[in-house]
Amino acid sequence: MYRRTRLAAAVLLAATLTGALAPVAAASGQRDPVQRQLDQLVERDEVPGALAYDGRQTRTAGVADLASGRPMVDAAARFRLASDTKAFTAVAVMRLVADGRIRLDDRAGRYVPQLAGRPVTLRQLLKQTSGLPEYATLVDWSSPGTSEDYLALALAQPPVFTPGTDWGYSNTNYLVLGMVIDKVSGVDFRTYVERVILRPLHLDDTYWPAPGELTLRGPHARNYGINPAHPEAGRVDVTELPGHEFGASGGLVSTPPDLNTFWNALFEGRLLPHWALRLMTRDTTDVGGRDTYPPGSRYGYGLASIPLTCGGVYWGHGGDLPGDSVAGGRATGGRGTVTVYTTTWAAEGSSLRHLQGAVDAALCAKHR
Repeated sequence: MYRRTRLAAAVLLAATLTGALAPVAAASGQRDPVQRQLDQLVERDEVPGALAYDGRQTRTAGVADLASGRPMVDAAARFRLASDTKAFTAVAVMRLVADGRIRLDDRAGRYVPQLAGRPVTLRQLLKQTSGLPEYATLVDWSSPGTSEDYLALALAQPPVFTPGTDWGYSNTNYLVLGMVIDKVSGVDFRTYVERVILRPLHLDDTYWPAPGELTLRGPHARNYGINPAHPEAGRVDVTELPGHEFGASGGLVSTPPDLNTFWNALFEGRLLPHWALRLMTRDTTDVGGRDTYPPGSRYGYGLASIPLTCGGVYWGHGGDLPGDSVAGGRATGGRGTVTVYTTTWAAEGSSLRHLQGAVDAALCAKHR
């Protein structure tokens, strides 16, 4: 999930990724700039496997399984979206807004009793300006609970700032938005997202994990990282995770073609009225230089814009878990859509530069 405040962030940031890796990388020195970034992720950053899919071409580097050495999977394989899930949740909320069932300036406490009396609005939740503390670092992931349990953990902490006065990435915002969808739609937020996004777009390879489901369905690469429940073990296989518990903040599983289809549909006006999409992308906060966002980045409603070296921006989100990182989205100016992911956490230092560099290279390819 947990992009921009990673799952058990204190553990992940403090941990040194250990273990000798011997990934099989694609031949270096290739002229293709996207492949070059993927190769650097594997050869320099010790990422086991990396993939980029732009709708026409799939590029890979490394391996899908360190034990067997099998080559990195293709674009038909599934991976955890982590916090890319937030874009789906935000679109679902905006569908309720467009249908007149909620208003952006409604207080969240109107729908979530635990927030009664707190001046937090739905707009602030979408924009990450609520000041609600992060819950993901407080959860005992070996003994998962309910959304209400997780929210209670966050609310037991003091607010990070007064609502609306600052920006601070918190998975708690989207935890609450999932609870709002539950209340207003009358069905579980997962069912509502399926009804208004997944089924209409025929995203047949995208799904919410069932309760207790730890594995990934269908073809997939193995994932490696620090298990938050057992950080003392160092870098291990973390393919099996309690994905259902990541919920509206980070629970979806998908494929690169499905994710690209979502981005294209959103920006082609197939999911929301144009006025709703304009709100999502124009009511934004400058987040450049904060967290993993490069200078010039802005955060809207479950979407972020990232500047491109060839001019313009791309809109997407991104996500990180101990076992994968995801980047990409749809560029302005008809420059296309791309999904890039790695099979380990790659949200810091050179690995982050190469991950974002692969996205930039793919979307700027027509302009080089």
